[in-house]
Amino acid sequence: MLSVALTPTQRIAVEAAQLDLEALVPRQFDDWRMDERVSHAVINPQLQASVSNIYSQTLARTYINSDGRRIMLSLAYSGNQSGSNRIHRPEICYPSQGFQIINKWKDAISVDSMTLPVMRITTQLGNRYEPITYWIRVGDTLVRGQIEQTFTRITQGLGGNVPDGILFRVSEINSNFQDSLDLQDQFIRALLLTMTPADRKSLIGSLAH
Repeated sequence: MLSVALTPTQRIAVEAAQLDLEALVPRQFDDWRMDERVSHAVINPQLQASVSNIYSQTLARTYINSDGRRIMLSLAYSGNQSGSNRIHRPEICYPSQGFQIINKWKDAISVDSMTLPVMRITTQLGNRYEPITYWIRVGDTLVRGQIEQTFTRITQGLGGNVPDGILFRVSEINSNFQDSLDLQDQFIRALLLTMTPADRKSLIGSLAH
């Protein structure tokens, strides 16, 4: 009887039918526009995980600015974050595709009056260096890393909720890690401030306003 009582029953997911990642993220904003010329064959370790049917929607785009710098954006959405359905973190997906994790740490980005918790990862595959910034929204909460992700999922489950989840990840092929992370911060700020509060909520949960 206890196991039944602890089994999440109430779905608090953003309705998948209403969430359209293609429509959610603008193709052009601030100094950034979607680069239509980039090959879809570019390695994207995060979306390799979609073959396991964890995600109900994924989105991969490359954006270019007026200086010719390119930021790769990846979104992965799952309507059910219970049990084994949880979103795969980049520090798991990248090594599975041959990348070496050089370093990872928790950080935060100031976006207007919001403080956005993020995870930073620096990776290498041969002569390809790729710094990454990501977060995962579980239900209405942003998490970074395994401990936060698991704790939030279990806590919401104990409340009888089945949370949805979305991974937001940006990266750039650049051996100058700090320079790239600074640019990623600029990209994230510009994107979030372009979006309506309702659309931002799909990405950052209760932080949106």
